[in-house]
Amino acid sequence: MASMQEKRQINIQVKPQVISGVDGSDINIIWDTVDNPTAQVIFAHGAGANMTHEFMAEIALLLNKASINVIRFNFPFMDKRALTGKKYPPDRMPKLLPCYEAVIEHVVKHGNCKGLPLFIGGKSMGSRVAASLVADPEVLKANLLNKISAVICLGYPFHPTKKPENLRLEPLFGARKPVLIVQGDRDTLGNKEEIISYQLAEHCQCVFLPDGDHSFKPRVKSGFTFQAHMKLAVEEIVHFINQVLVDNKAVNEEKL
Repeated sequence: MASMQEKRQINIQVKPQVISGVDGSDINIIWDTVDNPTAQVIFAHGAGANMTHEFMAEIALLLNKASINVIRFNFPFMDKRALTGKKYPPDRMPKLLPCYEAVIEHVVKHGNCKGLPLFIGGKSMGSRVAASLVADPEVLKANLLNKISAVICLGYPFHPTKKPENLRLEPLFGARKPVLIVQGDRDTLGNKEEIISYQLAEHCQCVFLPDGDHSFKPRVKSGFTFQAHMKLAVEEIVHFINQVLVDNKAVNEEKL
């Protein structure tokens, strides 16, 4: 986790907020914003840890250091866990998708930097929800879909643990936006060998972290470190964002 001194050095403003979901439920949000940002990323958590987990906070900090705003949020089932102390299972897609859509709509309508390029994504389950939002024209409102530049997936859950036959490829193949996948090459929810065999579509690019697991952690004997993998993951994200922005600019100039 970042110290207060470190955040002051790069002038990060952290603002909690509560908005209403489509069904009236509260959605807790954290805005991690910086001066003169170049882009903004909505970053959703996975099934097992909420928006304040060390992984989520570290990714947000590293992106902030790269002049990118981050919007983190909790799916309501996670707040319910915190309130009751019981580990409820994650909600299904019919609840997760509208929740994520409500966050996108709020950022587009009420964000302080409305003109900033918008990217969506998440960790594991959160990345699957993000990819699903841009894969089906019936899911996300057209005005919101048009605001999204691309999707960023960290540790995409290609299949459940020990169930490689239950593939979740549809959101990736159906995505109508560029997709970046950053994956540990020994991830139990989709390792490097498996992913290569899927022959992903051209709009999907996948970067592998050597010896990384689902949380990007390598084994000590590998010689790699978790911190180095986190920095590499964010470097790949920043490179991807910059390339998408360059490509989009070129397309827009051709239309003039």
